[in-house]
Order: sequence, then structure tokens, then C-alpha cells
Amino acid sequence: MRIVSSKTLRNDYSAVVADAHECGEPIFVTRNGAEDLVVMSHEAFLARERMLDERAAVLEAEADYRLRGVSYGLDDAASMLRAARSAQGVA
Repeated sequence: MRIVSSKTLRNDYSAVVADAHECGEPIFVTRNGAEDLVVMSHEAFLARERMLDERAAVLEAEADYRLRGVSYGLDDAASMLRAARSAQGVA
């Protein structure tokens, strides 16, 4: 986890951006010593969104199973994930 001050972000923006792309993880920015915001590369953001979407799909499948006894095979689950990604315009 990398933490930078807002002053560092302001004065060395290019280096912070390069670091965000290189590490692929969020960079926490502080202001007056307190947490203020998080910066991440676009690629890291999209990867995080995909992961959250996949988790949501798993939770939905688990809820279907608990409530209705509906279960899916691995091929069905993979097809459903591909369809959800396609609907969102994500590869």
C-alpha cells in the first residue's frame, strides 16, 4: 500500500501516475495528514470492477440455491458470467 500527500500528488503528478500504473494497486492520498482520496490506474479500476461483478454473481447464485434450490454447473456459471460481462461491455 502506497500513501502520498496531496502536496506530492500536486508536485510530482507524473511520478504518482507512473507508480499507479506500475504497481496496479490503489494509492492513498492524504491531506493535512488525514486520508482524503484514492488514486488508481484505469486498468486497476476495471479489474476491481470485474472482480466485484464476479463476487456479486457468486452471491446471487448462492442466494438462488438457498432460496430455491437452484444450482448451476461450472459451464453454466461461466456462460452466465460471460453474458453479464458482455451486457456490460466488458471483455
